[in-house]
Amino acid sequence: MIAGVEHEVVARVRAVIARIPAGRVATYGDVATLAQAPTAQVVGQVLSLEGAELPWQRVLHASGTCSPHLRDDQLARLRAEGVPSVDGKVDLRRYRWEAAVPAPVDESQLGLFEV
Repeated sequence: MIAGVEHEVVARVRAVIARIPAGRVATYGDVATLAQAPTAQVVGQVLSLEGAELPWQRVLHASGTCSPHLRDDQLARLRAEGVPSVDGKVDLRRYRWEAAVPAPVDESQLGLFEV
């Protein structure tokens, strides 16, 4: 159990990470948003304490980089799934999990509520 984090939040974070398909990545923030976790740091805590059986390699920093202590192993696992990196960075525009990409704002609706 993670101190200060409800069991339901941990379960949701784990469920989101488990759904990230091979060949795709998500950021810690993406996972937090999808799991309705309070912060991206909670995602990191879940992975560090309970992530061994999850596809942990598919979760990256918002910059597309890995945590330094996991870098070599994580990049090798991603490369084996068809996700290349350049100078230790994954191109999120190309490999980010579609479910994690926010829907674009419908700009035609922006002026509807102006007074």
